[in-house]
Amino acid sequence: MKKFVIFGVIVIIGLIMSFLPAPVGLSQDSWIYFSLFVCVFIGLILEPFPSAYIVLLGVVIACILKIGPSGNVIAWGLSGFSNTTVWLIVIAFNFALGYEKTGLGKRIALILVSKMGKSTLGLGYAIALADLILAPFMPSNTARSGGTIFPIVRNIPVLYDSSPDKDPRKIGSYISWVALASTCVTSSMFYTALATNVLAKSLVLDAGIPVPSWTEWFFYFLPVGIILILSVPLITYFVYPPTIKISETIPVWAGNELKKMGKISRNEIIMTLLASMALLLWIFGSFLGIHATLTALAVLCLMVLFNIISWNDILTNKAAWNVFIWFGAMVTLAGGLNNVGFLDWFAIKITSAISIFSPALILVFLLLVFYFIHYLFASSTAHATALLILFLVTGRNIEGMDFTLLTYLLLYSLGLMGILTPYATGASPIWYGLGYIPSKTFWRLGALFGIIFIGVLILVGIPWLKLWL
Repeated sequence: MKKFVIFGVIVIIGLIMSFLPAPVGLSQDSWIYFSLFVCVFIGLILEPFPSAYIVLLGVVIACILKIGPSGNVIAWGLSGFSNTTVWLIVIAFNFALGYEKTGLGKRIALILVSKMGKSTLGLGYAIALADLILAPFMPSNTARSGGTIFPIVRNIPVLYDSSPDKDPRKIGSYISWVALASTCVTSSMFYTALATNVLAKSLVLDAGIPVPSWTEWFFYFLPVGIILILSVPLITYFVYPPTIKISETIPVWAGNELKKMGKISRNEIIMTLLASMALLLWIFGSFLGIHATLTALAVLCLMVLFNIISWNDILTNKAAWNVFIWFGAMVTLAGGLNNVGFLDWFAIKITSAISIFSPALILVFLLLVFYFIHYLFASSTAHATALLILFLVTGRNIEGMDFTLLTYLLLYSLGLMGILTPYATGASPIWYGLGYIPSKTFWRLGALFGIIFIGVLILVGIPWLKLWL
């Protein structure tokens, strides 16, 4: 009964908003669409029903009422399900299944636990370090965190008798959050660690704005990156602590289990080769013209061909298809905000409101708005495409603005903002979908770490950048 009451309250909020007059400069349809988006947003936090159902219902309502983008309504409604990142996420879950069925994931997890499992904090740093090592070479945090690290890490909690339904706080919740937060930091640290960085740099260049080289990008972010990558496991350890902190017996037990597993099996070797192939193509695919999602699809087909997983395994992978529905629908809804003109209207309002302040205050304000408006996006690529140049042009028109500084700060924020929501970047729905972190907790942690990330970028990044720019 409680869930229907919560759902009813959300509907009432949406109806009240939609019947209010649209703000000046915004059409009534655009305002109603935004009202629907707010309802979905609240529903994702309160979860009266499963997240996938809530978002899908939002798309269905928008299509039925025809309040979304004009044109072919159903084509728009289904557009998110053809998104390459959405499919990469689905395949990442099936990669994880391959690691699980062959026993390779368990073997690697046992090795990690036997070497570093005495301390949960040590495991956290091992996961962060793994992402940091891979980041410069993999321009997709979905492939890096979801396709490479996730299939291994998901095998660790079960060794401690921790699952989404049984003692998730033992260790599963902790390492899930550390993995996601770490990949958001590394996504900003390296130009080649996030596809959006490459796109953003291209957009900025096309607009005639100077951009950093690979080395400059890394160097100018270095102090911020070092502070954040070192602090993520530690901060998580205190604000969302695992109930198991030190265990003398678990590493010994893990070593014994490794001995019981015996020599590496044929299927483990094949899975290792396929995973290595995927990793190499994710690293060098851009030079060969091979998309990351195409690589994942090809490897998935080979996994079925070599009987690593069966076709039925793919069909019955509920977690994968659940994420496919809710993230695909979220991509559609978030994209609709731009299509109906809401984001353009919002940017114009910001420009007119900030002109009375000093350039330094405006710079920080533009950065904060650009960062936190990501709550409305299910893709950093869509965010950059819709707003990056708009915000840069706004800043360039402000007399006395340090425009180069603003450019760098906006570029660096693109990876960090992935921590804000369960749909903020490609890796987010993977770790959220694993099930160790409840919805409300995920949103709370996202807000907390989002503030920490942008705070360090402002307090450390700005002074450091001013030394060199």
